[in-house]
Amino acid sequence: MTQAGTQLAGEILELAKELDALLYGEFVLTSGQTSKYYFDGRLLTLSPKGADLVARALLPEIRAAGAAAVGGPAVAAVPMVTEIAMLSGQDGGEPIPGFFVRKEAKDYGMGKALEGPLPAGARVAIVDDACSTAGSLYMAIEAAEAAGHEVVLVACILDRMQGGSERLRTEGYAFHTILVGDDVGSVRVA
Repeated sequence: MTQAGTQLAGEILELAKELDALLYGEFVLTSGQTSKYYFDGRLLTLSPKGADLVARALLPEIRAAGAAAVGGPAVAAVPMVTEIAMLSGQDGGEPIPGFFVRKEAKDYGMGKALEGPLPAGARVAIVDDACSTAGSLYMAIEAAEAAGHEVVLVACILDRMQGGSERLRTEGYAFHTILVGDDVGSVRVA
């Protein structure tokens, strides 16, 4: 991570604490695993400052990977994708459109699982607020690949280090995170 990236990550960690997006205690996660901390990325990414910081931290990584679009699973990734796409259209670089992936394709209208202005056969980045076992990330990856896109980067705000990022890397996906957590409840800059 660059010096600027490390500084942004530090600001993101401090803001997460200020917004109570990062809480300590005993929590059961979606994966069924337990954790000594809880991270609610939506509290961070739906705040104006948090959305800006996360987009500024992830956009350079997305561009460096050669992604032509950025997407992720609904609901947690939607504010991240929106801010990254918006920033990409304002910073003088190539605009990167956003998309999101539904858990299930609609059974009405066009019946889409992927929503957004996604060019055919695009190189894409998949983002989410957190990675535990990577279940949500894999749902989005599989939908993007099934639609003929190439996933060139998988990124999140917080890697819980519970096997998901290791599995992604083992299966050949480039993985980037801003923060990492461990099983004793410590969260730090990656």
